[in-house]
Amino acid sequence: MSRKEFLNWPKKAISLLGMSGVGKTMLSNALPKTSWFHFSGDYRIGTKYLEEPILDNIKQQAMKVGFLRDLLRSDSIYIASNISVHNLDPVSTFLGKLGNPDLGGLSMEEFTRRQQLHRDAEAATMRDVASFIAKSREIYGYDHFINDAGGSICELGYEEALNVLVDNTLILYIRAPSDMEDQLIQRAVSNPKPLYFDREFLGRKLEEYLAAENLASTDDIEPDRFSQWIFPELLAHRKPLYQSIADSWGYTIDARAIENISNEADFLEMVATAIDRKN
Repeated sequence: MSRKEFLNWPKKAISLLGMSGVGKTMLSNALPKTSWFHFSGDYRIGTKYLEEPILDNIKQQAMKVGFLRDLLRSDSIYIASNISVHNLDPVSTFLGKLGNPDLGGLSMEEFTRRQQLHRDAEAATMRDVASFIAKSREIYGYDHFINDAGGSICELGYEEALNVLVDNTLILYIRAPSDMEDQLIQRAVSNPKPLYFDREFLGRKLEEYLAAENLASTDDIEPDRFSQWIFPELLAHRKPLYQSIADSWGYTIDARAIENISNEADFLEMVATAIDRKN
């Protein structure tokens, strides 16, 4: 695609790729909501494909409290997750952290089960993008479409899901410069959150971590400490995967450029410049 072809594209559809925290959602929110349909991958995961597992997990925790257990069993109360584009904590909480159950961690078996459910859910969500582009135009009357993809899309391993994005959207990778990477790492250290890991990557890093900490099994891991340790490793692992996707099928922008985006015209010019740079 050339600059002219992009700017003259009457029904634009763009997928934003990059690590959580680089500005994908902020960029999506900078676009006028009257003409751009904002598709949040994580929101779709939580409200469609993981809705029941998330609620089951919450109910399991509630059933441990006698007062709540009695009310649930008598159908006196019900439980719902209040997921929104700006509040995705139920999805994160479901993923959980690997480690000592006494410290809030999950066993390897349960952690792996949830990781696989999330992987399948994210792949299914990205396959939905084509149909949602059609819905956004035919039902809701939006001119343009922005796909705020999850941070782990680069390592799903589902070729079909990526092909849907390549065939139906312009791929835009938001690359964090080194100073922003440091900020992301510091944020992860101060507030470690649950993450999705490619199974092979996790296996390698677990072996390294258990040996370095002289631990016998994953049940001996302090969940937060392991999350803090592995995040920089995950960042380094995903960077070339994202770049490979952008080099093959899309375009790359510096995350710092987003700081100068205040309206739709700024956004379109930023993308057009990225296209020029690659061409």
